[in-house]
Amino acid sequence: MAQNLIIIRGNSGSGKSTIAKRLQFNMGRATMLIPQDVVRREILKTSDEPGNDAIELIYDMAMYGYRKGYDVIVEGILSKDKYGDMLAKMMNNFEGRVSVYYLDIPFEETVRRHVMKDSANEFGEKEMKEWWKDNDHLGVNNEVILSSDLSEDALVKTLMLAVKPQ
Repeated sequence: MAQNLIIIRGNSGSGKSTIAKRLQFNMGRATMLIPQDVVRREILKTSDEPGNDAIELIYDMAMYGYRKGYDVIVEGILSKDKYGDMLAKMMNNFEGRVSVYYLDIPFEETVRRHVMKDSANEFGEKEMKEWWKDNDHLGVNNEVILSSDLSEDALVKTLMLAVKPQ
Protein backbone atom coordinates (compact mmCIF):
# COMPACT_ATOMS: atom_id res chain seq x y z
CA MET A 1 0.00 0.00 0.00
CA ALA A 2 1.32 3.45 -0.89
CA GLN A 3 2.61 5.64 1.87
CA ASN A 4 0.98 8.99 2.48
CA LEU A 5 2.51 12.43 2.74
CA ILE A 6 -0.05 14.83 4.18
CA ILE A 7 0.83 18.52 4.35
CA ILE A 8 -1.49 20.69 6.45
CA ARG A 9 -0.88 24.44 6.24
CA GLY A 10 -2.62 27.63 7.31
CA ASN A 11 -2.31 30.72 9.43
CA SER A 12 -1.72 30.68 13.17
CA GLY A 13 -4.84 29.53 15.00
CA SER A 14 -6.44 27.87 11.99
CA GLY A 15 -6.55 24.42 13.64
CA LYS A 16 -3.62 22.74 11.87
CA SER A 17 -2.09 21.13 14.96
CA THR A 18 -5.41 19.89 16.30
CA ILE A 19 -6.42 18.35 12.97
CA ALA A 20 -2.95 16.84 12.42
CA LYS A 21 -2.88 15.21 15.88
CA ARG A 22 -6.35 13.74 15.40
CA LEU A 23 -5.43 12.53 11.93
CA GLN A 24 -2.29 10.85 13.26
CA PHE A 25 -4.31 9.17 16.00
CA ASN A 26 -6.91 7.93 13.52
CA MET A 27 -4.31 6.69 11.04
CA GLY A 28 -2.68 4.67 13.81
CA ARG A 29 0.78 3.21 14.17
CA ALA A 30 3.45 3.97 11.59
CA THR A 31 2.23 7.54 11.20
CA MET A 32 4.83 10.24 11.83
CA LEU A 33 3.75 13.79 12.74
CA ILE A 34 6.17 16.66 12.10
CA PRO A 35 4.89 19.92 13.63
CA GLN A 36 6.73 22.97 12.29
CA ASP A 37 6.40 24.79 15.64
CA VAL A 38 8.00 21.92 17.56
CA VAL A 39 10.91 21.65 15.13
CA ARG A 40 11.53 25.38 14.84
CA ARG A 41 10.61 26.71 18.28
CA GLU A 42 11.35 23.78 20.61
CA ILE A 43 14.02 21.62 18.99
CA LEU A 44 16.05 24.33 17.26
CA LYS A 45 14.89 27.53 19.01
CA THR A 46 15.30 29.48 15.78
CA SER A 47 13.34 32.37 14.34
CA ASP A 48 11.11 31.94 11.31
CA GLU A 49 13.34 33.67 8.79
CA PRO A 50 14.06 32.66 5.20
CA GLY A 51 16.68 29.91 5.15
CA ASN A 52 16.24 28.98 8.84
CA ASP A 53 17.56 25.57 9.89
CA ALA A 54 14.05 24.17 10.53
CA ILE A 55 13.41 24.10 6.78
CA GLU A 56 16.11 21.51 6.16
CA LEU A 57 15.33 19.54 9.31
CA ILE A 58 11.61 19.25 8.46
CA TYR A 59 12.56 17.93 5.02
CA ASP A 60 15.10 15.49 6.45
CA MET A 61 12.62 14.21 9.05
CA ALA A 62 9.90 13.69 6.42
CA MET A 63 12.27 11.80 4.14
CA TYR A 64 13.49 9.69 7.08
CA GLY A 65 9.87 8.75 7.78
CA TYR A 66 9.37 7.90 4.12
CA ARG A 67 12.49 5.69 4.01
CA LYS A 68 11.34 3.86 7.16
CA GLY A 69 7.87 3.20 5.75
CA TYR A 70 5.86 5.70 7.76
CA ASP A 71 2.92 7.77 6.62
CA VAL A 72 4.10 11.35 7.20
CA ILE A 73 2.07 14.37 8.31
CA VAL A 74 3.79 17.76 8.12
CA GLU A 75 1.87 20.65 9.65
CA GLY A 76 2.55 24.31 10.22
CA ILE A 77 2.14 27.79 8.85
CA LEU A 78 4.86 26.76 6.38
CA SER A 79 4.58 29.99 4.41
CA LYS A 80 5.12 29.60 0.69
CA ASP A 81 7.85 32.26 0.53
CA LYS A 82 10.03 30.48 3.13
CA TYR A 83 9.04 26.81 2.89
CA GLY A 84 7.62 26.49 -0.64
CA ASP A 85 10.79 25.24 -2.33
CA MET A 86 11.38 22.65 0.39
CA LEU A 87 7.75 21.48 0.26
CA ALA A 88 7.96 21.13 -3.54
CA LYS A 89 11.15 19.06 -3.19
CA MET A 90 9.51 16.92 -0.50
CA MET A 91 6.44 16.30 -2.65
CA ASN A 92 8.62 15.39 -5.65
CA ASN A 93 10.79 12.97 -3.65
CA PHE A 94 7.98 11.25 -1.74
CA GLU A 95 6.93 8.35 -3.96
CA GLY A 96 3.50 7.76 -2.50
CA ARG A 97 0.17 9.51 -2.17
CA VAL A 98 0.70 13.26 -1.57
CA SER A 99 -2.15 15.34 -0.14
CA VAL A 100 -1.87 19.08 0.48
CA TYR A 101 -4.39 21.02 2.56
CA TYR A 102 -4.66 24.71 3.32
CA LEU A 103 -6.95 25.76 6.16
CA ASP A 104 -8.48 29.01 4.93
CA ILE A 105 -9.92 30.37 8.17
CA PRO A 106 -10.88 34.06 8.66
CA PHE A 107 -8.54 36.10 10.87
CA GLU A 108 -11.23 36.80 13.49
CA GLU A 109 -11.89 33.08 13.87
CA THR A 110 -8.18 32.28 14.30
CA VAL A 111 -7.95 34.88 17.09
CA ARG A 112 -11.04 33.40 18.78
CA ARG A 113 -9.50 29.93 18.63
CA HIS A 114 -6.11 31.16 19.82
CA VAL A 115 -7.40 32.62 23.09
CA MET A 116 -8.73 29.16 24.04
CA LYS A 117 -5.33 27.47 23.63
CA ASP A 118 -2.91 26.67 26.46
CA SER A 119 -0.28 28.76 24.67
CA ALA A 120 -2.51 31.85 24.40
CA ASN A 121 -0.20 33.86 26.68
CA GLU A 122 2.85 33.32 24.42
CA PHE A 123 1.57 35.76 21.77
CA GLY A 124 -1.60 37.58 20.89
CA GLU A 125 -3.71 39.19 18.19
CA LYS A 126 -1.04 41.80 17.35
CA GLU A 127 1.58 39.15 16.51
CA MET A 128 -0.97 37.01 14.69
CA LYS A 129 -1.83 39.99 12.48
CA GLU A 130 1.89 40.57 11.73
CA TRP A 131 2.29 36.93 10.66
CA TRP A 132 -0.99 36.79 8.71
CA LYS A 133 -0.84 35.80 5.04
CA ASP A 134 -3.99 35.90 2.93
CA ASN A 135 -4.47 32.96 0.59
CA ASP A 136 -0.93 31.59 1.01
CA HIS A 137 -1.69 28.67 -1.29
CA LEU A 138 1.14 26.60 -2.76
CA GLY A 139 -0.65 26.44 -6.10
CA VAL A 140 -0.02 22.74 -6.66
CA ASN A 141 -2.56 20.60 -8.51
CA ASN A 142 -3.55 18.49 -5.53
CA GLU A 143 -3.92 21.34 -3.00
CA VAL A 144 -7.30 21.36 -1.27
CA ILE A 145 -8.53 24.60 0.31
CA LEU A 146 -10.61 23.89 3.41
CA SER A 147 -12.89 26.57 4.86
CA SER A 148 -14.19 27.24 8.35
CA ASP A 149 -17.57 25.83 7.25
CA LEU A 150 -16.36 22.34 8.15
CA SER A 151 -16.34 21.21 11.78
CA GLU A 152 -13.22 19.67 13.29
CA ASP A 153 -14.82 16.22 13.00
CA ALA A 154 -15.74 16.83 9.36
CA LEU A 155 -12.19 17.99 8.57
CA VAL A 156 -10.67 14.86 10.11
CA LYS A 157 -13.16 12.65 8.26
CA THR A 158 -12.41 14.44 4.97
CA LEU A 159 -8.67 13.94 5.41
CA MET A 160 -9.08 10.30 6.48
CA LEU A 161 -11.12 9.53 3.35
CA ALA A 162 -8.38 11.09 1.20
CA VAL A 163 -5.52 9.13 2.76
CA LYS A 164 -7.33 5.84 3.41
CA PRO A 165 -9.93 5.53 0.63
CA GLN A 166 -12.73 3.06 1.31
